[in-house]
Amino acid sequence: MTTRVGLEAYAVIARHGAFDFEHEKEQPFIISIWATLGSDVLDDDLGKTLNYADLQQAIDHVVVDSAPVRLMETLCDQLIRSLKENKLISGIEVRIEKPDAPLPHPGGLAVVERTWTRH
Repeated sequence: MTTRVGLEAYAVIARHGAFDFEHEKEQPFIISIWATLGSDVLDDDLGKTLNYADLQQAIDHVVVDSAPVRLMETLCDQLIRSLKENKLISGIEVRIEKPDAPLPHPGGLAVVERTWTRH
């Protein structure tokens, strides 16, 4: 069996983007993150799993509370780095949506996804 713990569609307001004006004006980011556990949790022990709050706090720290970055890819990497030290986790998937990304014309949803696996 494989167990995954996730937090989907967590909406935050932050100041990240490729352009300088994006660092001055807040905009929404919607983050989904999944952590695959290295072993199954069979005995109802919270200490052997990942708390959803840990995922939310990682997002808050990296996306909301940190200095602006230019790329969503950088945010994905920073989220993975903040969680991969937890030895319970064997894999992480991150999806960041940027609904107000400055595109040339209306339509589409800017998305970056990153996957990490412990080797």
